[in-house]
Formats: sequence, structure tokens, C-alpha cells
Amino acid sequence: MDAIAAKWRPTLSMITAAVIVSVLVLPLVGLVFFRFYENQLVRQTESELIAQAAVLGAVYQRAIAAAPPEAFPIGPARPPSDPAIVSDERYAPINAALDLATSPILPKRPDAHAAFIAPEPGALAVGAELYSITAQAQRTTLAGFRLLDANGVVIAGREEVGATLSMLEEVRAARMGRFAAVMRVRERDTAPPPLYSISRGTNIRVFVAYPVFVDNQVRGIVYLSRTPDNIFRQLYAERERLAAALLLVLACAAAIGAVFVRTVTRPMRDLARRAEAITGGDRAAIGPLAHHGTRELASLTQSFMTMAKRLSDRSDYLSTFAAHVTHEFKTPLSAILGAAELMQDGEASMSAEERRRFLAHIRIDAERMSALLDRLRDLARADNPELGGSVKLSEIVFALRARFAGLEIVSDADAVLPMSHENALIVFANLADNARRHGATEVSIGAESDAQRISVRFSDNGAGVSHGNRARIFDPFFTTRRDEGGAGMGLGIVRALLRAHGGDVALAESDRGAAFELTLLKPV
Repeated sequence: MDAIAAKWRPTLSMITAAVIVSVLVLPLVGLVFFRFYENQLVRQTESELIAQAAVLGAVYQRAIAAAPPEAFPIGPARPPSDPAIVSDERYAPINAALDLATSPILPKRPDAHAAFIAPEPGALAVGAELYSITAQAQRTTLAGFRLLDANGVVIAGREEVGATLSMLEEVRAARMGRFAAVMRVRERDTAPPPLYSISRGTNIRVFVAYPVFVDNQVRGIVYLSRTPDNIFRQLYAERERLAAALLLVLACAAAIGAVFVRTVTRPMRDLARRAEAITGGDRAAIGPLAHHGTRELASLTQSFMTMAKRLSDRSDYLSTFAAHVTHEFKTPLSAILGAAELMQDGEASMSAEERRRFLAHIRIDAERMSALLDRLRDLARADNPELGGSVKLSEIVFALRARFAGLEIVSDADAVLPMSHENALIVFANLADNARRHGATEVSIGAESDAQRISVRFSDNGAGVSHGNRARIFDPFFTTRRDEGGAGMGLGIVRALLRAHGGDVALAESDRGAAFELTLLKPV
């Protein structure tokens, strides 16, 4: 069977890991997206409130400066600027810093308390004037406005005018001259949303406290709040992009499914169909698959097809072998039965000479059957020999010279053969016997080797092999010397032994006699 082409293929473990990781990552990616987008909505809300507070603070600052000095209390001095933020004396940027993952979510904002010090009428007049501006702006910005004096008392802000918010930590920070932004639970909620909530931003409200300075002293506070936009409303507004992202996710899932089908499912189905076809006797199904998928499936297919090919060849061999054995035994058995019947029927009239002749035929045919049985036993051993061992070719040559005294064996090779002395002697003894039966008087044995294999050339000066018989000489029971006792199994035993050791034998070209090329793989 043709070997499967060697190329990079993913392993089944890699495919399984990729599918598992994808299944785990996709929900996490979606959750991260929700968190990131919702956090951006909170940051956007904080940035908008900072911008509104800065504008309203500038108006409030001018109104305080124009009011009588006693109208607004004086708070602490402006704290030193942060050099990491202020890069120019003209600018003092405030960056949005709230984070849903790290910033605390405080309880809902408590109602304002009664103030110990009532605001001055002048401050209330400024608050009333500015309230008309904030009320107009609120229709558009949807932000809640409160204007506080330096003590944290509300001077503009609906029903809370005259009450104090100084107990709030963001207001306390602003009274000290520091900007503060916090997240609080919305009024309709009683507890902070859990961290695993799909949407935390819709359950909170952002509060900013912006200090207003006059002559570098805290004179007022702009206190704003607003609920971040709903993430689901934003997603609906971005439904086209969301649909594109969903299509991308579906495409990724489809790609993963296609890879899994191509690398695992389809090769397995193809292999199962091939197995059924081979079981039904279709030998054309023995061969590489169109797509092998993973390395494990490619290896499995290679092993399965090799096994199927060997079993198919073995089945053919056994069928042919059985036919040959039947034929070889049928002739002597028929002769024995015929001679026995003649002797039984003509026992009274048969002469002693005829009886001896018939008994001689029976003995010859019985000896032929015994020889066939011996060769069959040798062939069975050759098919399943004891592997391993090594022997020098010079030792085999010495043993051949002792066994075949009438045959001149010429060799100066001293290669080491990767097989036992017994198996090597069986191989070369059968070749020498075959040469002698075909009239050879001289045999030459030479050897060559490289990094991977050993090649041995066995040639003789006998009658050689005719062109018509070259394709059949390794077939079991094929012989041109049957009348001389040839069983036609010697070369079959040689091939079986060599193939069992990972080698082979082939008829080679020769100017005279017959020549055989034996190959054996060197042990790794």
C-alpha cells in the first residue's frame, strides 16, 4: 500500500483543545465586552458631568464674586495642583476616573439634613437666579443640579434649599477644595448590584462635587448627578454593528465546526466506509484516504490499510497455497490408491515382479509426500521465524562448503547479516541446492552495504532461468525439476525468511546462469 504523504497535521488533542478554548473564551469575550462598554458609559457620564460642572462653576464663581462678601462663607484655601496633571498654568484638567471593577459603589444618597447655619439671603438670591439656568439645562442634560455654599448648605436645588449635604464624602472632599466623583446606588435600589451582574451601570447614579474658588478660597460647590445611559438601549442603537459582530462570532463558530468536520468527522466516516467495503471484499478500497485530518487519524489509517493489505495478500496466498498443496498431494495419492487397487484386485494373478514394481511406486510416491510435508514445515517456519541475531557471511560460506562438497563456492565477502546463523543457513542452503539442481558447478557470493541496508548477490553458472519462467520462480510449488524430486518451494522459503526479517529477494540480470539479489535492512 502507498504510504501516506508526510506533512504537518494537527493532532486530535489540538483540535479538541481549540474547540474547548473557543467555547470557554467566547462567553468571556462577550462578558468583557459588556463590562468594557458599560464602564465606558460610566466614564462618559462622569466626563459630561465634569464639563457641565466646570461651565456652571464658572458662572457660579462670577455670581459669588459679584455678591456682597458676607453672602457666602469662606472655606479652605485651594490645595496645591497635582504636577502630574497640570502641565500648563492655564489648564487644570480633570479626567474621568470611575471604574465599575475597582471603584466602590456607595449606598443611595441620603436626604439632606437640617443645616446648623442658615444660608444668607444674598446667597439664596444668587441660587434662585442660577436655578432658572440649571432648570433649563436639566431638560436637555437630564442631570440633577445642586448649588452649595462652602459649608455644604444647598442654595439652589428644589425642595432641599436651606438643608445641608455636608455629611456626604464627595461634598466633604469638595469643601476641602478637591474634586470628587462617586457612584451610588440609585434611589429605587436598596443594595449595590453584584459584580457578576450583566449590567451594573443601569443600577447606579454618578455624583460629582466640583469646588468653586474665588481668590483661591473655596466659596461654593457645584453638585451634579446623573444615571449612566442604559447599555441595552445603547446596544439597540448600535444594532447594526452588533449584528456584524454576531455574524463574525457565528462565522468563527462555523469555521471551528468546519475544521472539526474536515479533520475528525469526515476522515472517520470515510475510514468506516472503507472498512465496510474491505469487509465486503472490495480490494480497491485499500488505499490512502482523500483527507486524513489529524496526525492520529493519519497514523490509524496507515496502520489499518497496511493491516488490510497484508490480510488480503495473506488470504490470496493461503488460497493459492491450498490449491497448490491439493494439486501436489493429489498426484502421489492418486498413484498410491491406483497401485493399491490394482494389487488388491489382481492379488491372485499378480506376479512377484509386478508386486515389487507396484510397491516401489507406492514407496516413491509416499517418499515424495513425506518430502513435501518436510518442505511445508520448512515454509511454515520461514513464515514465522525467530527473529534477531547476527552472523558473518564468511561463517555461512564455510558451512555451505561443508554441506555442498561438489559445489565450488567463491566468496571474499565478510559482511554481517542481521539474522541468526540457522535462518541465514536455510536461505543460502536453499539457493545453493537450487543452483546444484540446475546444473551449476560454481557459486559466487558477494556483498555490498551502505548506511541502511546490506545487499548480497548470489550467482551460479548453471542453466539459468528461461525468460518465460522468470515471473513464476518464486511461486510455491513451481519447479522445472519435478521428475528429479524438486518440490518448487525452495525459493518461496528464501523469500518468506527474508521478508520476515524486513528484507527481500529478487531475480537479477546475469550473463550466465542465475543470479539473485538479496537485501536486508540494518538494525537501527
